[in-house]
Amino acid sequence: MTAALGLLGLDIELEEDHPIVSIGDVAPAFENLLGADGGRYGFSTFASREALVVIFSSNRCPTAKAYASRLRALAADYAPRGVQVVLINSNDPHLYPEEALAGMRERMATDGYTFPYLVDEGQAVAKAWGPTCTFHAFLLDRDRRLRYEGRVDNARLEERVTSHDLRNALDDVLAGREVRLPQTRAFGCALDLV
Repeated sequence: MTAALGLLGLDIELEEDHPIVSIGDVAPAFENLLGADGGRYGFSTFASREALVVIFSSNRCPTAKAYASRLRALAADYAPRGVQVVLINSNDPHLYPEEALAGMRERMATDGYTFPYLVDEGQAVAKAWGPTCTFHAFLLDRDRRLRYEGRVDNARLEERVTSHDLRNALDDVLAGREVRLPQTRAFGCALDLV
């Protein structure tokens, strides 16, 4: 696996495509994950939603932090169309104390998240889904089949974005079309699965 190191050695771009869940597969369900807001969430919580966007995120990753306003806008723009955005933190808080629940609560408040930010205790969801890094997005349709996976867009800095990959995929799914670009290369910070 090769990686291009970025700012402060924290951002990486993985060149190896190795999703465990492939396009068209039904995603492994998760249930009863603790949210930073104290609630419990799972596939059943979002059963009425037309699409589910699951993004593996982090409290300390500069890429994840850079996307806060874009995520709020995405959630607000697509919620009326039946889309639910969910963030999952699969980082081990024993390796990275800032990834613990208290840090998630702080990140949720600081970034103004209006959608669930969930703890993947024991990294079970990440191990079943195969994210390559934190900030890796997965788009599931009504039947919870994977229709898109990869980056949210093509630039960490919002002013440099020229391709709105996740939004394009959402528009395709909600219109009943094939996703024009079903897979892109996610970029962000390393996700250490133990």
